[in-house]
Amino acid sequence: MCGRYALGIRASFVRHQLQQQGLPVDEAPDDDEARETYNFPPGAYGLVYRADVPDQGAPADNEENGDAAEVTNTQPESYNYQIKTMKWGLIPFWTKRSPDYGSMLKTINCRDDSLIEDRGMWTTMKRKKRCLVVAQGFYEWLKKGPGGKEKVPHFVKRKDGNLMCFAGLWDCVQYEDSGDGSAGEKLYTYTIITTDSNKQLKFLHDRMPVILEPDTEAIKIWLDPKRNKWSKELQSLLKPFEGELECYPVSKEVGKVGNNSPDFIIPVDSKENKNNIANFFGNAKAKKKESMKENPEGKVEETRSTIDHESTEDNAPLPVPEPVLGKKHTLEEDDTQPDAKQQKLSSPGKSSSPSKTTEEKIASSLSKTTAGKTVSPQKTTGRTPRSGTSNAGATMKTSPNKNTEKGTQRITSFFGK
Repeated sequence: MCGRYALGIRASFVRHQLQQQGLPVDEAPDDDEARETYNFPPGAYGLVYRADVPDQGAPADNEENGDAAEVTNTQPESYNYQIKTMKWGLIPFWTKRSPDYGSMLKTINCRDDSLIEDRGMWTTMKRKKRCLVVAQGFYEWLKKGPGGKEKVPHFVKRKDGNLMCFAGLWDCVQYEDSGDGSAGEKLYTYTIITTDSNKQLKFLHDRMPVILEPDTEAIKIWLDPKRNKWSKELQSLLKPFEGELECYPVSKEVGKVGNNSPDFIIPVDSKENKNNIANFFGNAKAKKKESMKENPEGKVEETRSTIDHESTEDNAPLPVPEPVLGKKHTLEEDDTQPDAKQQKLSSPGKSSSPSKTTEEKIASSLSKTTAGKTVSPQKTTGRTPRSGTSNAGATMKTSPNKNTEKGTQRITSFFGK
């Protein structure tokens, strides 16, 4: 049987794929009209490919004399073909009221052997309302353990990666007025035809959907509206798939209808499956090994850019001072003019008079007089700003061989007295 399948792609992509496989598409729904899910359940609205015929089905011009069964020269070009949104779970046209969910589940599949005799609820549909149900693949549960209590979901798809085209039947119903406002509304529904499993899937289940090959004579015959009488030729198309399929176990989360994930169609033991906890830890180890190969010593490279500033409170590293061009300064030469250097520290940008005494220099560094008012100097934070010159951080030492004259002594000498 087929009770769940995958269709997690847009209607526009389905249209493109069918056209690439040789099936003409004259009309298709918008992307938001069909449900995109990797866990497609009964009762949802899927995509159905069919000939554009009236809701009653193809006209039965030759039905009385039986000539339709002998038609061999099909003319599909005289009909338009469309992708239409329909509800999964066929509801016959004679139904008066909306059936409950349990009743609808009985018609999500149609057995091929139930179509052999020309009678039953499928008679009208198999003559005039044949279609293809589009899917990426379908799910089936393998029963394991004592009594088959453990069920392992498997996903089946075409090995070539093309879309699956299930043989199906469709119908259109209009309910009577039941007080819910549904009277007069047309509801299109469909069912999927099943047959015996092929050799590849016998271990999984004894039934499988009828899969038709795109761009083949079989599909042209199945969809031909002029073949409006059931025949042995049509019945012979309903057989196990002879092509190559892929079948593998997938996540058990697909068992719940409300779940949806692209991982549902990926093998459960695949490296691409993010839900596999073994893959999660395996990927973490692989990433760690790769990082160790690239950086075996575990060094962290500095990637921050430097900026030119005079403060040390930024996170970025300080720039390397540029060398001062011109005359080279030595410690001895700097010591010969301590007053000038001290003047720069106390009052940058202003030159001091050489006639000022040491006491006056100290007084001017402690306070500033402006227009007769004394302004106290701003408090410092205890940080010494770094100078842009190369000798700003050099320690000033007095040469032991030089005698300093009065007035040229350092300020430290003054406080030491």
